Amino acid sequence: MNQDGVDLETSLGYLLKEASSVLRSAMEEVLRPLGMTVTHYSCLELLAQRPGLSNSELARGAFVTRQSMNVLLQSLERDGHVTRPTAPPVGKALPARLTPRGRQSLEAATVAVRSVEVRMLAGMSETEQSDAFRALRSMVHSLRGGNGGA
Repeated sequence: MNQDGVDLETSLGYLLKEASSVLRSAMEEVLRPLGMTVTHYSCLELLAQRPGLSNSELARGAFVTRQSMNVLLQSLERDGHVTRPTAPPVGKALPARLTPRGRQSLEAATVAVRSVEVRMLAGMSETEQSDAFRALRSMVHSLRGGNGGA
């Protein structure tokens, strides 16, 4: 190991980044034929599960900037996948909602994304999957300032 750096062969952080990158590439590959990106899919999925999210909330949930999400929402609205009020009901936020067309697009994308997740987990038992889920949740909690670290 290089004493001035991280040993990439044993770094869990590096492995997580690699897994994230490979997962994103696999998702982009199955979403591309549907005319979607991972961010596009994430936005639709977030709105299906939490209707009425604002641009800022969607950006945080999809891990992109507010500006990027605003551009995406404008495109999704223009293409008939989401609707937003012309004026904010309260404050400045324009809550977005899926249209029937948006739900239909999401259904096809969900099947594609689920196939990637199934492929990713194929070599793991249910117990290993549960353990990995708990471990990753714990890491996220710890990095967000939780006190659950050892």
